[in-house]
Amino acid sequence: MDLNTVNRVVPARSRADLRELGEGAVPLAGGTVLFAEPDPRIHTLVDLQTFGWAPFEVTDEGLTVAATTTLTELSRLPDDHAWRAHPLFYQCCTALFGSFKVWNVATVGGNICTALPAGPMTSLFSALDAEALIWRADGSELRLPVSELVTGNTTTSLGSGDVLRSLHVSPRSLGSATAYRKIALSAIGRSGAVVIGRLDPVDGSFVLTVSAATVRPEQLRFAGLPTASDLRSAIEGIDTWFTDAHGAADWRRAVSALLGEEIRLELTEASR
Repeated sequence: MDLNTVNRVVPARSRADLRELGEGAVPLAGGTVLFAEPDPRIHTLVDLQTFGWAPFEVTDEGLTVAATTTLTELSRLPDDHAWRAHPLFYQCCTALFGSFKVWNVATVGGNICTALPAGPMTSLFSALDAEALIWRADGSELRLPVSELVTGNTTTSLGSGDVLRSLHVSPRSLGSATAYRKIALSAIGRSGAVVIGRLDPVDGSFVLTVSAATVRPEQLRFAGLPTASDLRSAIEGIDTWFTDAHGAADWRRAVSALLGEEIRLELTEASR
């Protein structure tokens, strides 16, 4: 789709270039959503790819993923650190409703900031309790959990001119055992529910992240693996289920409970 009201593209190479952002001026990363439909309000694109951020940085503090990392790059994250959670990166990439052409340009940050309920990068980084680094329009920085960055269906806590810089995953999360489930109404359809379980390697605590079925990521936390009835009760207590063409709210609630129980059993076996 042509954005025929755009008359200027600014290649961002320093934070000073982000001052261009504001009314009618928006960030450009992969552009897979930006170019999907016309928006006559947009007159300027600020290209984030020209920052040249490295896709990944691994230190003793964990893994940092640049917001401009593509899904193709993320899906090929090297498995050379013995992270138990490593399979989850590829698994969540496969939840994206899009071809390899989309994977080659769609970015991690763009997928999260678009804030569609079915955004698989929101699912991934919420489940790993990742922290988002946000460059604020006033020049300051803000760090907050990805699960709090997405606030609703296509809404986030980002202010005008704010830019998502990167996502940080701790060694503790990377060392966690994980289990992943996704369901859709058709084989290649948009996710109706994405449910991810994570078992902490230090204290044995369990967190279940429900997304795609809810307007924002919902996380259920337990001191250890819960009983089947406790888990089901917690899932049924979620109140942000929604209905659209990809699934009814009652169906989403029911399948999330089933997938949650599968995950509980899988991680129970993994913990033995």
